[in-house]
Amino acid sequence: MKTQDLKIIIIEKDKSLHNEYEDYLAHFTGYKLVGMYTNANKALKDIRSKKPDIIISEVTLDGICGMDAIKLFRRKDWNVKIIMISEINDFDVIKKAFKSGANGYLTKPMTADKIQHALMNVKKEGATMSNDIVTKVISDFHRKSFKFFSDRENQIIDFLCKGATYKMIADKLFVTTSTVNFHIQNIYLKLDVNSKSEALLKLEQM
Repeated sequence: MKTQDLKIIIIEKDKSLHNEYEDYLAHFTGYKLVGMYTNANKALKDIRSKKPDIIISEVTLDGICGMDAIKLFRRKDWNVKIIMISEINDFDVIKKAFKSGANGYLTKPMTADKIQHALMNVKKEGATMSNDIVTKVISDFHRKSFKFFSDRENQIIDFLCKGATYKMIADKLFVTTSTVNFHIQNIYLKLDVNSKSEALLKLEQM
């Protein structure tokens, strides 16, 4: 993504939370809030003039719902990253969001740390999930399918799901980044997926 400040727009139907989001973004280095909306309709009209790099949108909105808005945003800018936020912590809804083209899914309540971590993950890795969602996926995976992967692969999966980079995993396990990449490619091959987000969703379905 671009080296200058990444431009962010937020779609949050509860207007009383707008000041909180503005305060959060004001303290993040490398990001600039360029638009705040209560519905997707106005955001869709402004997307070409605002040119956001990342859109943070609620799932449940008045008018066009957040899920439907994903594809509409993509038609105007294929490269924009979209993070969905919601109080709904249901895997069917989460899977629908990713299938619709979302790059991330966060569960409310939102905090400064949660938003900053998500923005960093989307910037570096291209995808993000709340830790509570990741924890559910991993615990379910360990309970049902531990023998499907080697012990080392399971270690790497744990680190990946916590948002660790290849280098961070390599440092923790005292191996090279190429070794980490080798194991990750094996994990993806066994799951028949091509990305971290696809892998997590596949594990939940097993």
